[in-house]
Amino acid sequence: MRFILFFVFVAVPLTELALLIKLGEIVGVIPTVLIVITTAMLGVTLLRLQGLTVLANARAATDAGRVPVDSVVDGVLLLLAGAFLLTPGLLTDSVGFLLLIPNLRRAIAHWAFEKLKHMGTFDVFTFPPGGPGGGPGRGPQHPGPAGPTIEGEFSNIEEPDEPAAKSEKASSAGPSGDGDGKSPWRR
Repeated sequence: MRFILFFVFVAVPLTELALLIKLGEIVGVIPTVLIVITTAMLGVTLLRLQGLTVLANARAATDAGRVPVDSVVDGVLLLLAGAFLLTPGLLTDSVGFLLLIPNLRRAIAHWAFEKLKHMGTFDVFTFPPGGPGGGPGRGPQHPGPAGPTIEGEFSNIEEPDEPAAKSEKASSAGPSGDGDGKSPWRR
């Protein structure tokens, strides 16, 4: 972990600085600054276009009832590409532009998932179409983690179907005074 932090916060900025100095010696200061600004603007434009495409793909997947895993992974890698492209420098811009290539993004995602699979176990819980309850009368499709146990008492309240029940309903109207006797706690 220390090596990664050293690499990110020390080695990468020093490498970027050395590259910018060398480029500045070769083409001059003004062209170097213009190159950095141009690559950032071009990268953000391409990132925006690809981001909209990924969003449309995610919508199409959810409309078809599929989980948009590919779109989410693409979105995360595009977010990373955006961070690289907005960081001034030639090395980070190069990495950002590489992440804008869809086939390369998929290869990186596949490689990362393979690494994660071999590092340990993980569980993925999904819900059926219709939400966590799976529609009327169906429970969740997985056991889920055990939560806290809440103890309590309950009793069923059934209203009689007699005419006297109507007068009882009218007197039990809530603070709204609508007189319909409807309460979220009664059925």
